[in-house]
Amino acid sequence: MKAIVVTDQAAGTAGMTLTERPEPKAAGNDVLVEVHASGFTPGELEWPSTWVDRLGRDRTPSIPGHEMAGVVSSLGYGTRGLSLGQRVFGLTDWTRDGTLAQYVAIEARNLAPLPGDVDFTAGASLPISGLTAWQGLFVHGRFQEGQSVLVHGAAGGVGSMATQLARQAGAYVIGTGRAADRQAAMEFGAQEFVDLGNDALEDVGSVDLVFDVIGGGIGKQSADLVRAGGMLVTIAGPPETPPKDGLAVDFVVEADRAQLAEVVQRVRDGRLRTNIGQVVALKDAVSAFNPAERVKGKIIVRL
Repeated sequence: MKAIVVTDQAAGTAGMTLTERPEPKAAGNDVLVEVHASGFTPGELEWPSTWVDRLGRDRTPSIPGHEMAGVVSSLGYGTRGLSLGQRVFGLTDWTRDGTLAQYVAIEARNLAPLPGDVDFTAGASLPISGLTAWQGLFVHGRFQEGQSVLVHGAAGGVGSMATQLARQAGAYVIGTGRAADRQAAMEFGAQEFVDLGNDALEDVGSVDLVFDVIGGGIGKQSADLVRAGGMLVTIAGPPETPPKDGLAVDFVVEADRAQLAEVVQRVRDGRLRTNIGQVVALKDAVSAFNPAERVKGKIIVRL
């Protein structure tokens, strides 16, 4: 099968290569999925799981990409809950070969049915962004209606999902980003916008929940904005400075079938808008992941 592989961590996305790889086999409780669309997060090339397995052994050449939508082509021994020919989408295990390939073997529990009225491109854009936003707000952030939420990167993949979900759940949403992101963040539902290049973040005042995708100095400043009893939720690593009178949670997104179903239902009924910037064929994906200029929105690879 055709697949994109990486072998050199230092090379980053520039080290991606389109090549031929053996078609994977579905092990017990797995399904083999013919991939119709795939998402990719450049940051995963910095994760140890891309390069070594759970025992620390080198696993290159590895296939990156962990979001996908496609059709079940075979079932592993003991696999239940899915059927041959079924449309599915989901999130693959971090330490296994990923979805920038024509086929991927994935645990059945990491997949959810993809309704027929949601196309594969949209389905592939949802797992990481949608689940990260859902878990950050409702699982780790313990969001309650009426709270104020500061969402960093509100026009980005995760941030745009968090902005929409929080607003629809009854939050007052303050988004942040670059000056050029203002309009997009407001369209996704932010009621205020902070230009991190020109505005003073501290002028936001106190908030109940901070959703941080940036970390570093921004994460440190954000901790000071959390009011007593509030939460700082981050996917940017353990915060250097937790809130004085609140809680800080650093988490890694996990596959969850029920949450995937919640997210895709919101896409179906128009409550949730995907944030797709570009759709490319597999043969053009390496070039797309190494753009000369910044691309807004997620790049989706169609196979």
